[in-house]
Amino acid sequence: MRNTTTTPAPSRVWPPVLVTMLLLALATPVHARQSATVFRDARVFDGEAVHERTDVLVENGRIARIGPRLEAPAGAVVVDAAGKTLLPGLIDAHTHTFGDGLQQAIIFGVTTHLDMFTDHRLVRQLRDEQEAGNVAERADIFSAGTLVTAPGGHGTQFGLPIPTIASPDSAQAFVDARIAEGAEWIKIIYDDGHAFGISFPSIDRATLRALIEAAHRRGKLAVVHVSDGASARAALEEGADGLVHTFVDREEGADFARLAAARGAFVIPTLTVLMSASGTPGGAALVDDARLADWLHPAARGMLTQGFPSTAGGSPARYDVARTTVAQLKAAGVPILAGTDAPNPGTAYGVAMHRELELLVDAGLTPTEALAAATSVPAQAFRLADRRRRAPGLRA
Repeated sequence: MRNTTTTPAPSRVWPPVLVTMLLLALATPVHARQSATVFRDARVFDGEAVHERTDVLVENGRIARIGPRLEAPAGAVVVDAAGKTLLPGLIDAHTHTFGDGLQQAIIFGVTTHLDMFTDHRLVRQLRDEQEAGNVAERADIFSAGTLVTAPGGHGTQFGLPIPTIASPDSAQAFVDARIAEGAEWIKIIYDDGHAFGISFPSIDRATLRALIEAAHRRGKLAVVHVSDGASARAALEEGADGLVHTFVDREEGADFARLAAARGAFVIPTLTVLMSASGTPGGAALVDDARLADWLHPAARGMLTQGFPSTAGGSPARYDVARTTVAQLKAAGVPILAGTDAPNPGTAYGVAMHRELELLVDAGLTPTEALAAATSVPAQAFRLADRRRRAPGLRA
């Protein structure tokens, strides 16, 4: 799957965001976050727009007020944030959470994982702890739990025994079982691997349709994993709420983006991992940045410089297709969410989000739009009402 195209090196937008966010977090003692803290004179990104020289008052873990020259309550900790940027915690809209992934994520400002497949028993434990509080040293998690795939299909190769589905007549019972396990949305695999020069079974289109309808009957989002344009188009036509990758086989044209817009769907492009699948380790540039040297775990360095193994036969995956598709989606007004697919090759928890933001800007988003793709846009798409923006009443 060697990529023969050359991708221009994008201008880097993430280090100032990363560094200033960490400085503000480190400047505030843990005990102060439980009472009152005023951030003075910060540049505030509220999830949608940037406000210069603004104060933010946080009380008991919630944003109380935002505005210029706020009066500090008695006993409040006052943080001089002049010249620094305060923004919502980043949301990685596509992860697979294992090990210390949530702890690694928060080091780099990622405070929420939208997990697309892991052990549902682990998720239950993490969610119980999260809802009980006292988990400030790690990111929050929301999860699809067990993904939905065909016997022998993508997702069955990772050593975690999972149920599979073979026909549309069992779709409702299958979806109901995932919800009973704690799934907060339904993630469906509609992919036979041919875009990467490999082959594995996939559900058929009738089963795809039945699963989406079953999820909607239970008030759950149905998101679909694809890797080729035809499957992406079919998923949208069958009513998918979102695509959790874009495709790498061939360009589908601007009419694909218009279809996504007409269907009200969102897309999580996962550019970093798609670059890795195309032959160039997507996160390798992060390893060479001296500003990250003290933060990167040695294992993360190795993961960021990995690519997917090449596969004989078939056409190579094309990163340029994914990049062009993002530009077309933006032009059509389709919500674009930032997600990394960590911990796949070329990614690592937390830090890969900053590479994803960089690649989204390279694909045509403005820096502000890229930050929204990692904050307010995924919060709205996945109905996370408490962390959409920097606004009064929301989580700090």
